Amino acid sequence: MPSSTLTKTPPEQASDSLSHGLKQRHLSMIALGGVIGAGLFVGSGAGIAAAGPSIVIAYAVSGLLVMLVMRMLGEMSAAYPSSGSFSAHAERAIGPWAGFAAGWSFWVLLCTAVGLEGIGAAKIVTGWLPGTPEWAWVALFMVVFLGTNLAAVKNFGEFEFWFAALKVGAISLFLILGVLAIAGVLPGTHSPGAANLDHFLPNGGDGLIIGLLASVFAYGGLETVTIAAAESENPVKGVASAVRTAMWRIALFYIGSMAVIVTLVPWNSADVVEKGPYVAALDHIGIPGAGQLMKVVVLVALLSAMNANIYGSSRIAYSLVERGQGPKVLARVSGGVPRVAVLASCTFGFVCVVLSYWRPDDVFHWLLNMIGGVILVVWIFIAVSQLLLRRRLEREAPEKLVVRMWGFPWLTWVALAGMAAIFVLMARQPDTRDQLLATGVMTLLLAVVGYAWQRSRAKR
Repeated sequence: MPSSTLTKTPPEQASDSLSHGLKQRHLSMIALGGVIGAGLFVGSGAGIAAAGPSIVIAYAVSGLLVMLVMRMLGEMSAAYPSSGSFSAHAERAIGPWAGFAAGWSFWVLLCTAVGLEGIGAAKIVTGWLPGTPEWAWVALFMVVFLGTNLAAVKNFGEFEFWFAALKVGAISLFLILGVLAIAGVLPGTHSPGAANLDHFLPNGGDGLIIGLLASVFAYGGLETVTIAAAESENPVKGVASAVRTAMWRIALFYIGSMAVIVTLVPWNSADVVEKGPYVAALDHIGIPGAGQLMKVVVLVALLSAMNANIYGSSRIAYSLVERGQGPKVLARVSGGVPRVAVLASCTFGFVCVVLSYWRPDDVFHWLLNMIGGVILVVWIFIAVSQLLLRRRLEREAPEKLVVRMWGFPWLTWVALAGMAAIFVLMARQPDTRDQLLATGVMTLLLAVVGYAWQRSRAKR
């Protein structure tokens, strides 16, 4: 696409209408806590069971890819702060159809995730209070977070600040106890040494591939900090700080905790899947009440993700509509909050909950497949957008390059090659193959709709 065509996309004005109520402490803790998602606590057990100790390699490889993606996204978001984040960047770099496809596919992903996280949180609570209906707990959580997101954005920030603080505190304590146990200095424990690491690749390359795919999707949610930055006191500083610390956060919380778990607990222990890897590790070193303690942490992680995804989906929708890529009603702002977009996002999320009970085997299953590869599609849009926008920034506004992608353009191409490799691996696995196909169809349809929508607006 020629440069003259690219520069016709006007800069987004969405953040001018939203409040700037998020403080730097909110953004810093959202960046920290956003790394620690429910996928880490809940989904990592299946990855360990498949990959064994090599799960550490899987998380390291996918973590390197995520670091590159976050660096690219940080470069663009520091230069062009926007509540639309990668969607606005894709529109600016590639064209309106790309912004439309990236934004609305991510909106569907986040809204569906809100429902899934609500169901997961409700299962934990009904385990403590048997006989209470799951749907009622999901509805209660929805109402609570609907209220926090309909109010001033600082309320969202406060909730996420304390949610994130609890998650960071819990996983930091886990890492400290785990390292002490591995070293043999924790009272009542003996160091396992390297006994549990003997069979590093117990299921060969196929097991490592399954672990790699599981680890990729566990990193979803890191993009929220670039969305939230647009409503902070200093968007450029907030994005720059969050991106620059992404490397150690990923290394410590993800790769570090996987290394601790597979060193302490045999990879083929049934408890790793049945109880969860973190509970299994705490039980192994004799921490009393470990199961219930980790259930509380997982509940907090799920509720935090619900809150963040309602926020993120509403801002993505608002940004899209502000740029003329959706129904105008979603762009209504009251008190600095896009309240109609918040309501629409929560409604979609609750519809997903209803479908999970009413049509679990067809409609809901199809919906889950449809969002299965969205995060990879978004990453591709980020990489392509960064390739195009970096050249333009160097030529037109070099002072905006507060954050710079490492080794440009070579590492951007390396990241794109990594994403292509993951797509190939997904196509090889029967379960992920269906997800890849469904996500591809949805993305293509959205791109066509986005192109047609823009053409119709241009004729008016």
